[in-house]
Amino acid sequence: MADLNGKRIAILSTHGFEQSELMVPRDKLREMGAEVHVISPEEGPIRGWKGADWGESAEVDRPLTGATHDDYHALVIPGGQINPDLLRANPDAVALVKAFHDAKKPIAAVCHGPWLLIEADIVRGRRATSYGSVKTDMINAGARWEDSKVVCDEGIVTSRNPDDLDAFVAKIAEEVLEGKHMSRAA
Repeated sequence: MADLNGKRIAILSTHGFEQSELMVPRDKLREMGAEVHVISPEEGPIRGWKGADWGESAEVDRPLTGATHDDYHALVIPGGQINPDLLRANPDAVALVKAFHDAKKPIAAVCHGPWLLIEADIVRGRRATSYGSVKTDMINAGARWEDSKVVCDEGIVTSRNPDDLDAFVAKIAEEVLEGKHMSRAA
């Protein structure tokens, strides 16, 4: 297991996140020693989605307003259909994704989470994956889409669905320990 002591990781989310796609990375990264903050445009708890109905809530650690890439080593974006759809329409959320990218820090998105990468225009020319229904969106945004558990291209980590979370979290940890990706075009 990776040692992430001293590392700080942000999870950008709002209501409607796929429950496992927020909670599994949050909990596993904390078990590895990372300080993990859930950042959201909302205050208080945000509601997850599990199966065909609302699931458990997650506490928001920090508001999106005032959150900056300077405070973190990496950014994680959980999926679900609702969460990334709401966030990609939020200019502050998109700006935070762009700021992490421009700072050459790891960004990880799972399932429908890559919709934020599309909105931030950072998948063009990159290898990536996503939930199957997002494949055409990714290709139209210029990604070289592939059907793999996890794909990493210059510190941008993407994954398909909750079945791939172990590989997704392992790759996030690896990229956090690797640090900035200086060859990444801003």
